Amino acid sequence: MEYINFKRSVQIFADVVIEEARKNLGKNDNQDGKLANSLSSKIITTDSAFIVKFFMENYGVFQDQGVRGVDSYYADQVTASSPFSYKSKGGKFGLKGMPPPKAFDKWTVRKGLAPRDKLGRFLPRKTLDFLIARSIFKKGIRATSFFSKPLKEVQIKFGDEFLKAVAKDIENRKQ
Repeated sequence: MEYINFKRSVQIFADVVIEEARKNLGKNDNQDGKLANSLSSKIITTDSAFIVKFFMENYGVFQDQGVRGVDSYYADQVTASSPFSYKSKGGKFGLKGMPPPKAFDKWTVRKGLAPRDKLGRFLPRKTLDFLIARSIFKKGIRATSFFSKPLKEVQIKFGDEFLKAVAKDIENRKQ
């Protein structure tokens, strides 16, 4: 039996989830829209199910669910339940396991960050990148739920739509 209406409603469901996730990202997508543009879905059809797979840049999962820092700075409920955390792995000053400072280089340039020291001299960009990486390592990354929140909300909204689509497919088969 072909479930044409149901498959169509599953595709619309996936499209709505991605659209809402992109809206939630908005200006929080610090990579020039790279994360928003990477959001996509694929529907896999088996004999007994339709499986929706969502795809995004790897770091999107961390931004969505958050990452607990070494000092557990973000104590909000969503971040606290995150399966991700930075852990001190020893090394010089206990900072091994910290995000690589070079990952923030382009971002600091794009944002035009150029702090000065007490004497008014500009801090070297490598120093700034290190300070940002260390801060993220200690404080963590606050969960945005940019993807998981619309996924849950759209699942609830589409429950009846799925039932109607299956009923329509069954009705069409009888004819």
